[in-house]
Amino acid sequence: MKHLSGMDSTFLHIETPEMPMHVGSLHVLDLPEGYAGDFYEDAKAHIAGRLHLADVFTRKLAQIPFDLSNPVWVDDDDVDLDYHVRHITLPKPGTNRQLQQYVARLHSSLLDRSRPLWEYFIIDGLRSGQVALYAKTHHSAIDGASGLAMGRAIFDLEPTGRVVKPSRQRERRHGYQLGMAELAAAALRNSAQQYLTLAKMVPDMVRAMAGLASAQPEAQEDAGETPRARSFNMLAPRTSLNVSITNQRSFAGRTIPVAETKQIARHFGVTLNDVVMATVAGALRSILTDYNELPDKPLIAGVPVSLREAGDETANNQVSGMLVSLCTDIADPVERMRQIRSASGAAKARMSRFKDVIPDDIPMFAAPWLMSGMASLYSRSGLANMVPPLANVAISNVPGAPVPLYFAGARMTCYYPVSMVTHGVALNITVHSYNGRMDYGFIACRRALPDLNDLGDCLLAEHRLLLGLVQQAAPAAVPALAALEAVPEVMVKAKAGAKRPARVSPGTP
Repeated sequence: MKHLSGMDSTFLHIETPEMPMHVGSLHVLDLPEGYAGDFYEDAKAHIAGRLHLADVFTRKLAQIPFDLSNPVWVDDDDVDLDYHVRHITLPKPGTNRQLQQYVARLHSSLLDRSRPLWEYFIIDGLRSGQVALYAKTHHSAIDGASGLAMGRAIFDLEPTGRVVKPSRQRERRHGYQLGMAELAAAALRNSAQQYLTLAKMVPDMVRAMAGLASAQPEAQEDAGETPRARSFNMLAPRTSLNVSITNQRSFAGRTIPVAETKQIARHFGVTLNDVVMATVAGALRSILTDYNELPDKPLIAGVPVSLREAGDETANNQVSGMLVSLCTDIADPVERMRQIRSASGAAKARMSRFKDVIPDDIPMFAAPWLMSGMASLYSRSGLANMVPPLANVAISNVPGAPVPLYFAGARMTCYYPVSMVTHGVALNITVHSYNGRMDYGFIACRRALPDLNDLGDCLLAEHRLLLGLVQQAAPAAVPALAALEAVPEVMVKAKAGAKRPARVSPGTP
């Protein structure tokens, strides 16, 4: 057995039917030329031969008696692939919009906790003749970095795949049926180790707190920096995105070339991540302005920060977060991006003081039932509609493979992340770079933001605006957005000058 850390377990304890805590991805695949087989069966056989390459495929939860401590992972000796790998055929005409809607529906349902916490769906019926792979895995098992290791288990660098040694035959121990005494003793030992580790970290945590209290304001990054960039708002302004959510989801994907994003970053002297944040900020400002909802105060983004050491591919969560101003109160897009750069730098400086002393395994007696009860109370009471939000939107940027990948012989054309939303933060935008693309995955509570494709179109429009400013300075330096290669089926482009309908308030979910 293996104990879940406090951070991993939190994703289990706070999960409710309205707030599933799994993450996923959507891939559109080009079948090999002349392919005439059954891709679902081929995909299932492909996965079956790789289950032993990542622990997340073959382990499930065992609960501690009376929920007095966090659960443990145990091996599952009999993974039911017919359950975990499923086949779906879209109805005609098989459009990209239908695919996105189906993915949103699949992403709304909870994973079965009596089984390993992952599911894959092979989706055909696309009018393009391609097939899609939608995958979801519980966040208690992986974070962004360890998810990449999971991806390496099933994806290949060549269409012919690679030779994978079969797993060793192990004696079936039926480890899921552990005795109560054995589980209780293991919980006590683990709790004692957690308290000991935390006690050892206390001096470093005290020094970090003292350093923060005595620290001087960060030095200005350039002469043009304004006090606005260094100010930090503890609370975000309330918007229609900051409400209690339902289990209904909407999903949209958009693609921007990596080369164009890098060109914008070089031209304006910012980082690639600054361009991502600025593009999202401009899109949010645009759509909220159209609906007469743009607050006077700048929107705040919740941004995850990895605590993982280089080379660590452990399949668990080692992540914290920081709050970054999106400077949406600034109309000029270039000035907004530069202020975001300053705000992001200040947030990183604050986080750097604590990064090494943030515990990821905090002991907590009776955490399962206590935290689950609090999460259920928060969900049912609608407190998210009244409590001032810390952040308006969650934004994440995950680096991926710079070369093409293959799944069961089919070439992957895109890698759209499908993340999760929470009460009070009904929109999540996650970016995954892949093979010269930056694939943006938008996931939202459908009642809070039913017009998610409009936001995706605003993102493309904001990118074109920044790209146009660069082209004006150096017309030959930047390739046109229309030159982006492949998978137009999954990238719906905004129509120039298209008007969005007046917003109908979703009310309180």
